[in-house]
Parts: sequence; C-alpha cells; structure tokens
Amino acid sequence: MTITGKAKIIYLLLLSVFLVVVGFFWLDYIGLINLDRMFHKVYSREAPRVIDAKNDEPSLVEREEFEKEKHKLRERIEEIDKREAHLVEAEKSLDTERDKLEDKKKGLDLEARKLENEKKKYSGYMKNVRDLAQKIGTIPPDDAVAIMLRWEDSLVIDVLRQMDADAADAGRQSITSFLLSKMTPRERASRIMYLMTQL
Repeated sequence: MTITGKAKIIYLLLLSVFLVVVGFFWLDYIGLINLDRMFHKVYSREAPRVIDAKNDEPSLVEREEFEKEKHKLRERIEEIDKREAHLVEAEKSLDTERDKLEDKKKGLDLEARKLENEKKKYSGYMKNVRDLAQKIGTIPPDDAVAIMLRWEDSLVIDVLRQMDADAADAGRQSITSFLLSKMTPRERASRIMYLMTQL
C-alpha cells in the first residue's frame, strides 16, 4: 500500500468520524436522541454534577447552615417568649400596684369624709357649748346647777370652760367655782374639778 493510499484511508476515517458526530448532533437536534442524557449517564458514574442533582439530598455544608439558622430561629423564639412572659409579669405587677393605690385612695377619701363629718359635728357641738354657757350664766345659780347635774361630765366640763373663757374675754370674774361649790354630791363636783385640770 502506497503513502497516498494510507492518506486516503486516514481522510476517509476522519470524514466518517466527522459524519458520525454531525449525525449525532443532527439526531439530537431533531429530537430522535438526547445527547445530554447520554453524556450524563457516562459522566455521572465518575462524579455527579451539582447542577443536575436537583432531587438529591442537601450537602453536609447546607445541612450545617440549615441547622445553624434553625438554632438561631429557636433562640430568637425563646427570647421573644421570655420577653412576652416578662411583659405579662410586669403588667400583673402594675395591675396589683394600681389596685393598691386605688384601695389607698378609697381609704383616704373615707378618712377625709370622716374627718369632715367629725369637724362638722365638733363645730355644731362647740356652738351648742357656747350657747349653753351663755344661758347657764344668765339663770340663777341653783337652777344652773340643777340643770348641769343632768348632763354628762364631759359636757359639764366643756360648758364650765367656755364660761371661764367668756368671763376672761369680758374682763369679769367667772362663776364656775361658785357653781361647783353648790353641786351635789360633792364627789362629782370634785371629780369634775379634777378633770378640768387634767383634760
């Protein structure tokens, strides 16, 4: 076989290979075969490509990243739960303090009303004492003593003190000692005199 014959054979082989390759691409183009699938089967035996592994399980790195994100999310949820619980406790504490303040306010209002009532009562009582002191001072001593004997000791003391104050304001002598001297029994007169010096 001459050199020219060998060259023809080589050219024919190259032409055949070219035609086969072109034929495969043509068949793939018209859809009779799928070169991508054929090459994928060949190359997937050596190393699977990540691009084509759509249905494969996530890699170890992806799993670790996922676990980290999940852990962060869990910590965030726990932190939010703790804050919410703290807010609930703070709200309960505020409600308790508000209730205590309301109770104190009600108590103060009640005390204020009591004091006002006592003030009114005392004001009315003192007016009565002044009126009685004036009347007792204008009637005969025996009648005045007879009237005072029917009173309680506290009222007798207040009236006698008012009579002393009125006499001092008028610049005259008080008759309270004289009235006490005419009071019987003497034990009561002594007790009233003692209480007038102590209260």
